[in-house]
Amino acid sequence: MYWIVLIAGVALWWGAHLFKRVAPERRAAMGDGGKGAVAIGIAVSIVLMVIGYRGTDFVNVWFPPAFMIHINNLLMLIAIYLLSPAPKRGKLVSGMRHPMLTGFSLWAIAHLLVNGDLASIVLFGGLLVWAVMTARIINTAEPDWQRGPEGTLAKDAMFIVGSVVLLGIIGMIHNWLGVWPFPG
Repeated sequence: MYWIVLIAGVALWWGAHLFKRVAPERRAAMGDGGKGAVAIGIAVSIVLMVIGYRGTDFVNVWFPPAFMIHINNLLMLIAIYLLSPAPKRGKLVSGMRHPMLTGFSLWAIAHLLVNGDLASIVLFGGLLVWAVMTARIINTAEPDWQRGPEGTLAKDAMFIVGSVVLLGIIGMIHNWLGVWPFPG
């Protein structure tokens, strides 16, 4: 049953996020109420994914080597940076077309590198495919994208420090949930 809940959560995540792209007229007809419906769909999808992921039986597919923890943490730091407002306000990656989707993809890849079980592959793999497909759908629908203004290195430094702090907080939350994400 938990497998169904996990898959339903990933599917609902896809559906809620892609609703505007695959059915723009229907989404537009919903007006501002559509934003609430999509937000509720995303919230429910997260709840389903958490319940499904935590409830599934462990089915090992591969054993990640210990050094993957280092790669995971580096990718997570970059992902957090890209998920922040940094690409729009900083100089390092200003003008990146899909910083949030790229950061989300790195988050999923990082988790796939350190989790070799089937539930992780379904969850993080499904979300990775969603992020890549969404970027492609946006690029196809809006090919005439223009690069935004370039920010400053001072903003980059601020967001890098914030990303390191946030990575530590996320690590503590993982520890509280029973998973220590750092080496040692």
